[in-house]
Amino acid sequence: MAMRRLRVYSGPELNQPNVSVVEQSRDQSVRISLGEVLPLLADAVVSNRTWLTDFKDDEISISSDLHDVLMAYRHFRRPVA
Repeated sequence: MAMRRLRVYSGPELNQPNVSVVEQSRDQSVRISLGEVLPLLADAVVSNRTWLTDFKDDEISISSDLHDVLMAYRHFRRPVA
């Protein structure tokens, strides 16, 4: 009987043109377009994925203009009745 081997999936290869790894002081971060991240996060929220809570306290960097738009959106959006 053949032995089965488990493999750990560590994500896509980093040689993709739209993903880059940036070395920081003690951290490693990845730069990726918002257009690639949003659909994945939206699906995870709708699907109520529990792994989202693992990252709820993580900080992200966004551009100041996106921050302004998000703050205006939060201010003017109407609560669901």
